[in-house]
Amino acid sequence: MKSKPTLELKDVEAIMRASVAEATKNSFPVTIAICDDGGHLLALLRLDGSSSISVDIAVGKALTAALGRRESRLYEEMVNEGRTAFTTARSVTALEGGVPVVVSGHVVGAVGVSGAKSHEDAQVAKAGALAIS
Repeated sequence: MKSKPTLELKDVEAIMRASVAEATKNSFPVTIAICDDGGHLLALLRLDGSSSISVDIAVGKALTAALGRRESRLYEEMVNEGRTAFTTARSVTALEGGVPVVVSGHVVGAVGVSGAKSHEDAQVAKAGALAIS
């Protein structure tokens, strides 16, 4: 039997703090979602000025990164390169801004961010993911 690390509350809090700090530093009005490796939501924060729809999108990006074990932008790239059938895949939000959280080589969860430009969402998500990686 194999063992792997899992996210604890203190980890989720550290990820959220780092994500909020990056968003605040750059004045990005975003929603930040953090989930475990099964895509189950652990934390959600909608910053002032972020749109209502950013909640669903951020959660979708986190779910995609966690279950796919890769950045959600890779799915966006596949769609943009012509694999449009991927838009019908269940539990896939093919938009940049979802980043897996990796600890000791294991995907333990993911951060999804929505509300700014795609690369800015990813910037915030990466800051959060790196907080414990």
